[in-house]
Amino acid sequence: MKTVIKINNKTNNKKYVIQRVILLIGLLILFFFTGACATKFKAERVSTEKSDERALEITDKWVSMDTTNVIKDTLKQIKEHRGFKNYMGKRTSPPKLFIGEVQNRTAEAYYPIDDLNDELLNELSASGDYVLVDAAARSAILKEITYQNDGMVDPNTAKNIGKQTGADLMIFGSVFMKPETRDGKTIKQYSVNLRMTDIETAVEVVRTRAKLDKYSEQKGSGW
Repeated sequence: MKTVIKINNKTNNKKYVIQRVILLIGLLILFFFTGACATKFKAERVSTEKSDERALEITDKWVSMDTTNVIKDTLKQIKEHRGFKNYMGKRTSPPKLFIGEVQNRTAEAYYPIDDLNDELLNELSASGDYVLVDAAARSAILKEITYQNDGMVDPNTAKNIGKQTGADLMIFGSVFMKPETRDGKTIKQYSVNLRMTDIETAVEVVRTRAKLDKYSEQKGSGW
């Protein structure tokens, strides 16, 4: 009778040990995957600039950093262009530049074309290489001068038509987007094309093209 009890105790001990080992292995596996998921999906506060840098790689949406990079690339191309260097070499003062409109020729109604136009205007102004004549400002000024010369203000203080500065150059352009499938991914190929033309002679001084590819890749869960 004692021998039977001892055998049963040994059997129970083995079962207990096996159960503990299985439980420990299960806990280790659960800990491993929980840690992996926590690392993969960890929330983090980031600055706007850092957020845009990440978005450059993981989204096909146009972000503000794209606008900044494209305009910087465009102005660099203008300065390094041989035709522009020749034109500037003949001048003794900064040219007066009329800022035309960069038009959205993409199929995206929400493409931030206004932001791109503002960034272009800001960077051209910051360069100090031009005297800027803004199309939007000129239109508003013309309306004000017309109002003043319609007898609505004192003639002694009214400004006369024909006193505005004439521009030497005009810059304008368009943004295009061409979708393309490559290696199973749909890629948006953006092209920002600008032209700068001598208004008096209608001769093109410089033409630039800044290209940008955007795509997003749907990755697996990592499990």
